[in-house]
Amino acid sequence: MTEQTTPVDDTRPAEDATSAFVPQPRSEPLTPATTEPAAPGFVVPPPSVAPPLVGEPQEPPVKVKKDRQVLRAVLRWTAATVVFAAVGASAAYGITRMERTDVPGLATEDDGRWDYPAITKPPLPSGSPGPFAEANTAGVHSADLRELLLPAPKGAKADASLRGDDGWLATKTFLAQYAEKEDREAVGQFLTDYAVRHIAARGWTSTDGTRTRIYLLQFDTASVAEDLVTNELVHYDSPRYVIAGAVTAVRDEQFPERAQVDDITRYAYAEAKPYGSEQVREAYLSAGDTIALVVQSHKGTAAAVPFQQTVVLQSQLLD
Repeated sequence: MTEQTTPVDDTRPAEDATSAFVPQPRSEPLTPATTEPAAPGFVVPPPSVAPPLVGEPQEPPVKVKKDRQVLRAVLRWTAATVVFAAVGASAAYGITRMERTDVPGLATEDDGRWDYPAITKPPLPSGSPGPFAEANTAGVHSADLRELLLPAPKGAKADASLRGDDGWLATKTFLAQYAEKEDREAVGQFLTDYAVRHIAARGWTSTDGTRTRIYLLQFDTASVAEDLVTNELVHYDSPRYVIAGAVTAVRDEQFPERAQVDDITRYAYAEAKPYGSEQVREAYLSAGDTIALVVQSHKGTAAAVPFQQTVVLQSQLLD
């Protein structure tokens, strides 16, 4: 899923900070007094210049208007610079906290990802640890397995055949996806031997015609589920049993390693050329006491991106 996962975001106008930088009247003269006599009829200096004492020699008033204008201009530009810097820093901080697609003008070009709803893990029963908590040595998923299925993306049409009885899928319905009778019998025997507890499933056909099926199989412990996957269901380079619609399947080299979800072991495969009228992609996930199987097929070529996205999002739900 991929990498889906699946969507989250505040602004308010900056206050005018220039008033904090307006210069205040000075209590001392800008230029020192001299010993020259005062000129008769002198003009009282501005409030920022201390008036001379009566009878005390003074220097004619100094013209400071231009200097003050320069000073005020410098302070105004300084204040404006501080305001712009503060607003700019605030905007940059906001952008770093947003997804790229949430920033107007920076939305990435459509790369084929599907529009999944917000993905939320179901709550655990009170006092129950998560499947990979240290206290949960058996790796058990305490949440309802049916609630751990990835929801369908926007616009997809649900596959009613995978709804099962009250959300639980019959074993024979799960086995029907394997192409050969011998394969169905072999996998069915494994499910009996390893004592599968529940099978939950969901499927849909997306707007581009891709068909998706997701199966979750729950066992007693993580060690049982892991043994079944590694010893009976998969090889490193290919699955042991062929999915209906596929001729052969090989390790999916296009699946990025950086999309690996912690605690989940993933085995991803893609049908190699030449394939028939459609291509099949599949992935087995070992997640504690649960095995997930994700299958996608599409006439012609099954796109890699939505397959990766679906697998990653389902992995995150099981983590």
